[in-house]
Amino acid sequence: QVQLVESGGGLVQPGGSLRLSCAASGSIRSIFSMGWYRQAPGKQRDLVAHITSGGSTNYADSVKGRFTISFDNAKNTVYLQMNSLKPEDTAVYYCNADVRTTAWVTMNSWGQGTQVTVSS
Repeated sequence: QVQLVESGGGLVQPGGSLRLSCAASGSIRSIFSMGWYRQAPGKQRDLVAHITSGGSTNYADSVKGRFTISFDNAKNTVYLQMNSLKPEDTAVYYCNADVRTTAWVTMNSWGQGTQVTVSS
């Protein structure tokens, strides 16, 4: 009912930048919040950044000052601008959304993930 499609991952050198996008589509009445999580090999999936429909944001301490999350309400799309990337930022990045569907059901959805590799 709800699809999240991520894009923008890839290989970048340390100190470089990437911009991730995640577009939500399907039977969406409204979006409460969206966020980005990441999972490195052998580690748990952790929150990177989160934004509510009202614009309130929350960041992991490790990315504060380097990453910026934003949300385009008209496009149902969330972005993650990642600057000053470090090798430890290497992970699969997943988009997440809390939505209310057209059937008035509240649900949480995940994207398929996009690989970000920071290496020289």
